[in-house]
Amino acid sequence: MLQNTGKLAGKTLFITGASRGIGKAIALKAARDGANVVIAAKTAQVHPKLPGTIYTAAEEIEALGGKALPCIVDVRDEKQIGDAVQLAVQKFGGIDILVNNASAINLNGTLETPMKTVDLMLAVNLRGTYLTSKLCIPHLLKSKGAHILNLSPPLNLNPIWFKNHTAYTMAKYGMSMCVLGMAEEFRGSIAVNALWPKTAIHTAAMDMLGGMDVGKRCRNVDIMSDAAYAIFSKPPSYTGNFVIDEDILRKEGIKDFDVYAIAPGTFFMSQRRYKTSQCNSHVMVLVCLSGFTGNPLMPDFFLDEAEGLLQNLGEQKGLPDSGKGSTTSSISGPIAETFNIIKGILNPDVVKSTGGVYRFDLSGEHAGVWYIDLKNDAGSAGCGEPPVKPDVVMAMDSADFTKMFAGELKPTMAFMSGKLKIKGDMTLAIKMEKMMSMMKSKL
Repeated sequence: MLQNTGKLAGKTLFITGASRGIGKAIALKAARDGANVVIAAKTAQVHPKLPGTIYTAAEEIEALGGKALPCIVDVRDEKQIGDAVQLAVQKFGGIDILVNNASAINLNGTLETPMKTVDLMLAVNLRGTYLTSKLCIPHLLKSKGAHILNLSPPLNLNPIWFKNHTAYTMAKYGMSMCVLGMAEEFRGSIAVNALWPKTAIHTAAMDMLGGMDVGKRCRNVDIMSDAAYAIFSKPPSYTGNFVIDEDILRKEGIKDFDVYAIAPGTFFMSQRRYKTSQCNSHVMVLVCLSGFTGNPLMPDFFLDEAEGLLQNLGEQKGLPDSGKGSTTSSISGPIAETFNIIKGILNPDVVKSTGGVYRFDLSGEHAGVWYIDLKNDAGSAGCGEPPVKPDVVMAMDSADFTKMFAGELKPTMAFMSGKLKIKGDMTLAIKMEKMMSMMKSKL
């Protein structure tokens, strides 16, 4: 891990969304140098599902030797931001570093994303970043070695990063465009950069999105705080960069990245080492494992390393052909029983929340073709080909299929262990977990 050098001693950091996750990790890293940290976040009371408040974060910062100023701030509210900036200047004498970390995420398509959600993401990610920067810049201009750091991705215009969640991509890229513009506007006075993880980062929010098991394929928040610290240690001339956490830490001499892994022994596979082609995920990009053993990390969105994994799965090898020569050997037994239960829980709400047609090509003892239509009317399920073209084709052993719908095997883990092959939209594959959780109590 990157060692503290004391370079941030006495510096004042204004960090949005610093009550938990990556924002808090950056705050704690700075606190070890004796920095002042303004915790600008909404959480003043304990959240029922997410740990930490601005006050508990302040306690942790001060326990490490830093000074903390907890401020209730919704980055959509100009007055709240302005008041927090003025309090920071009054208490600490100025602002040296701004970290735009606050973010809102929703990974649905255009038709499935309510405008209220679109407005939230644009207001928090794009407008919040622009507004907080605007209000902090007059004070940053008075600082020697001032920095703005946005937690946002490199601007990769490959359509694959837009098609499944256009609104979210626009909102995050808005943060990145702030880097592009402000780096030039304030060149020579303020270093403006972006930081993005190479792999998925494990946070409480990630558990909510992907389930507890997803953490095993992630790195912890320390890799992001170390990378941010490396950026803050550079002069104002280091500006306009879209930094990837692992890349900058390698330049700082870090060689052992296993220390950042939630599950030791995980690794990142470069694109040229993938043995299957492409995939995409509702929660995070998943590594294709056909013909490969090990515990790979999940690459994050928007990176070229993952780009090849996100094309249509139509060319993926190893999947059964689209129904040609398929037969169904049995319409009784455990598979038929599972589908009887599925039929019993189908309703318009399940269909509305999923919106996909699934075909299952099962092998093994109970081989056959089955389908679930969670896209039309009140839904349907049964043996044989689906009534319309499937959005997703899943190929797996019939025994693993039964385990998956009994809640004993998560689709994510089945996919990553090579037990499940997917052709089509991985987003819809992940959405099926909601229905599976409903079935668990019935099986």
